[in-house]
Amino acid sequence: MKSLVFRGKLPWVIAGLVVLFLFPVFLDRFYVYLAAIILLTGLCATSLNFVLGYGGVFQFHHAVFYGVGAYGTALMIIKSGLSPWLGFVVGPIAAAIMGLVIGIICIRLSKLYFGMLQISLGSLVWAIVYRWYSFTGGDDGIHGVPLPDIISSPNGGYYFTLIVTAVSMFILYRMIRSPFGSALQGIRDNPVRSEMIGVNVRLHQLLALTIAGFFGGVAGSLFVVVDNTVFPDMMFWTLSLELIIMCLLGGWFSFLGPMVGAAAIVLLRTYVSGITGYWALILGVIMMLVIFFLPNGVLGYLDRFVKKKARSI
Repeated sequence: MKSLVFRGKLPWVIAGLVVLFLFPVFLDRFYVYLAAIILLTGLCATSLNFVLGYGGVFQFHHAVFYGVGAYGTALMIIKSGLSPWLGFVVGPIAAAIMGLVIGIICIRLSKLYFGMLQISLGSLVWAIVYRWYSFTGGDDGIHGVPLPDIISSPNGGYYFTLIVTAVSMFILYRMIRSPFGSALQGIRDNPVRSEMIGVNVRLHQLLALTIAGFFGGVAGSLFVVVDNTVFPDMMFWTLSLELIIMCLLGGWFSFLGPMVGAAAIVLLRTYVSGITGYWALILGVIMMLVIFFLPNGVLGYLDRFVKKKARSI
């Protein structure tokens, strides 16, 4: 599936980055914070879509890698006494190792069985973090994580989040367009045929799970920068469900679809929850409409619409 944005749309991407770069100049602090949350949540949803949409792997508990990345960064900064910058390396690596371990355990299963076992293992990690008060702070979480001066201000944290997210998205995009990404999409479409032509299906899926875990961990580390906190709900299964909805809403066959879905859900939760406590009901209605009328998501529909228009000219 080709992306709407990256196919000859580089000037638009650059223009979008320039607009995002200028946000702190003309937006209040709250909106800058909101933009940073959308960026890092979109990165986390895109990393999930790397294995779910492009790899066809039923990764149902992706939030555990988001949480492990955040806790890895926060604990490294608070407890090690070393440079805080090391935390932003350790967090994503810890999430990647977690992805590798869970992948090795689950990879022999397929589809729903894989998803169910992954949910169980992810919930086990959440329970450990939730109960281990002396190390993780338990259900209180960790607050006031000290950061390097250059990223400790709201604008500094936003720019750090924007740069890391842009670089991470570019790397993920190049991976999807690489021979590895093509093999992954081939496995998604027909794993039996892929294996018959010599593709090592399980190895490719295991690598994809590790890579997705790493970038989920990057998103978790960025949350520490933006919010200065970590808490067990970051790796609870309900957040994993939200990440899947983001992919479905934006379009899980479009590279930027999860980012669009993340923006929609974060904005919906922020503004509609201030009006009614039943914002999730509204989200459910929207999802029903998308599933019935836009099965490829919002960006998937726009992509198809542009192609249809181009052919008719």
